[in-house]
Amino acid sequence: MEHVLTVFQASKYCNVSPKTIINWIEAGHIEAYKTVGGHRRIKKLDLEDFMRKQGIPLPEEEMLSERKRILIVDDDPIIVETIVQALEEEEYDYEIISASDGFEAGLQVNHFRPHLLILDIMMPDIKGYDVCKKIKSNEETKDIKIIVLSAYLDEEKFKKMKQYGADLCFSKPLPLPQLKKEVAKALGLLQHIGK
Repeated sequence: MEHVLTVFQASKYCNVSPKTIINWIEAGHIEAYKTVGGHRRIKKLDLEDFMRKQGIPLPEEEMLSERKRILIVDDDPIIVETIVQALEEEEYDYEIISASDGFEAGLQVNHFRPHLLILDIMMPDIKGYDVCKKIKSNEETKDIKIIVLSAYLDEEKFKKMKQYGADLCFSKPLPLPQLKKEVAKALGLLQHIGK
């Protein structure tokens, strides 16, 4: 299969900002196409062609870091859908799946190995606290970042979640632009983006 890059991946590959890549595309220097959602995609071969012509050194293969995996755990399908859509609009090309209860979340953590978990505290079968505790006390999963979103968050619960290993806690509804920013920050993607 032909390798296709997002603007963000292309920018990392060339070691320039995503804006520079967009400028090059708009100036016609690099061929790109748009997805149905309006996101630009660049064929890796076209990008490498351009880089060679410009004398930009090609990076080592592993520069194309793996996509960041995000697991959203919430029993409200509308919330899940809203968060998934918001994160899919990002240029970071996240891989996103969701689970509607704690049991499914446990299975997905083992199979999908997410880098980040967006977690609701109040679920029918298991409380978010337990999910946090399980993940953070397990040697293999303890590095997963956990962002807790809950409509029932008071100081007490907030403290409790932190004790159980949540990295960040927010009350619902969290404005989507803020959520997107917090997710990118938690995943260490916000270095060179002026926000």
